[in-house]
Amino acid sequence: MRLSSLAPIAISAAAFVLAAAEQEVSSAEVQKPVVPWSEYFTQTFYHMTMLPLFALTVVLAWLARPSTTDELPESFRKFQFSYLSVWSLCVAADWLQGPYVYALYAAYGFSSAEVAQLFVAGFGSSLVFGAFVGTFTDRFGRKRCCLLYCVLYIMSCITKHFSMYSVLMLGRVTGGIATSMLYSCFECWMVSEHTQRHRFSGGLLGYMFGLMFTCMYIVAIASGLIGQLVADTWTFAPISEGSVIYSGGYCCPFDCAILCLIVGMGLITATWEENYGGGDDGSDKSSLTDNLKNAGALLITDKKILLLGVIVASFEGSMFAFVFNWTPVLASKEIPPPHGVIFAMFMMACMCGASVSTMVGGSTKPPQRLLVAFGAAAIAFGIASNVDPEGSGTMSLMMSFGAFLTFEFCVGLYFPSIGVLKSDVVPEAVRGTMYNMYRIPLNAIVVCLLLGHLSFGMCFRMCAVLMVAAFASISMINSGSPLPAMGDDVELKAV
Repeated sequence: MRLSSLAPIAISAAAFVLAAAEQEVSSAEVQKPVVPWSEYFTQTFYHMTMLPLFALTVVLAWLARPSTTDELPESFRKFQFSYLSVWSLCVAADWLQGPYVYALYAAYGFSSAEVAQLFVAGFGSSLVFGAFVGTFTDRFGRKRCCLLYCVLYIMSCITKHFSMYSVLMLGRVTGGIATSMLYSCFECWMVSEHTQRHRFSGGLLGYMFGLMFTCMYIVAIASGLIGQLVADTWTFAPISEGSVIYSGGYCCPFDCAILCLIVGMGLITATWEENYGGGDDGSDKSSLTDNLKNAGALLITDKKILLLGVIVASFEGSMFAFVFNWTPVLASKEIPPPHGVIFAMFMMACMCGASVSTMVGGSTKPPQRLLVAFGAAAIAFGIASNVDPEGSGTMSLMMSFGAFLTFEFCVGLYFPSIGVLKSDVVPEAVRGTMYNMYRIPLNAIVVCLLLGHLSFGMCFRMCAVLMVAAFASISMINSGSPLPAMGDDVELKAV
């Protein structure tokens, strides 16, 4: 979610949403035979992959546990807890919703076309309001906008209790705006506090990004388990006969998200200071028009800022396209895909990537790690585009699944690396505006891929082309003036 997912970033949790698209979803679910624990991990090659991948994830997470060679000021631990506690709660609210959005819409009886329209509305709202959200963030304060994120997402979650298309559409619009804030406002607040108010080192900033995204993937796995638990505990049904208001079942994860957002709002209010694009006191704030003009001028005149926009749009646009296509590609009558297990392993692969990014952060520069991520992602999409989903043989499924795990690893490697790179390249005064301007072409790519009626192979080929574009862009950035490694003590650019 996007995730400035992302969504940010964002982002792979929504992959589980499409699991429901391949099934007939109703308020009364068919009981499945209970598999003994002794046979659980040998059911399919998916289940057999889970334990080794989990073990690898634990080992890498342990090796990448929080550590830094930089001196830790006394105030850093307090700042670290203040940010990561809020971030974990607010991103958990996003992860909790992902697996159940499509299932809920289908349970209400909406057609596939109507559900697709609701999904596109979320991306469209991010596309239309993205740049303005960033400008408001810089002008009116990052803390206020993080609080607004919570309010908008609470509104979006409340609408999920209504089986009315117009109400759900409103929720998708508010949710789309909130997603833009999640993967920009929080990061902008953290970077500004880190570099401007506290003057912590560049090495500690890389340390924070590694922690930030490692926490995100741990929260993603936990959110999936908690969401499944609460969805299975209470019956999904209208609150009274003939009512358009529903409770229980698929609505429960959204209620858990509301709880996370309320607690997050309390922590933001109690522990965060305000900061702005123009300075901590807001005295240097320009008008909305000036802020947009300044950001637009930088986008045109600064080569690195423009290339960074190409990278963000290409990689994250491909990521969302993957989210909407992996489920049907893995669909098979011979080996029905266990969607929950697959989702958990995608999150493990992401966490492995984030752990590797943290482990090598002190010895490699962000562009070098991104070169590896984009190259591997291009190969993964190339493999996926040449697998025939109609055949759905075991070998085809294994090749597709392996390619998808590789891409998810690249996602985990990407976000901490791109976060540090953006913090160095984008000026502080227009950080929020620029981050959301990057989301405009990103969302345009997603909408085009979703509404283009492309075959799976063609969609993945387009994603491979986008990865090549990202690879070329980061190569040009890497060949320019030197950029700092995550471990370097560097004063980041600020205006």
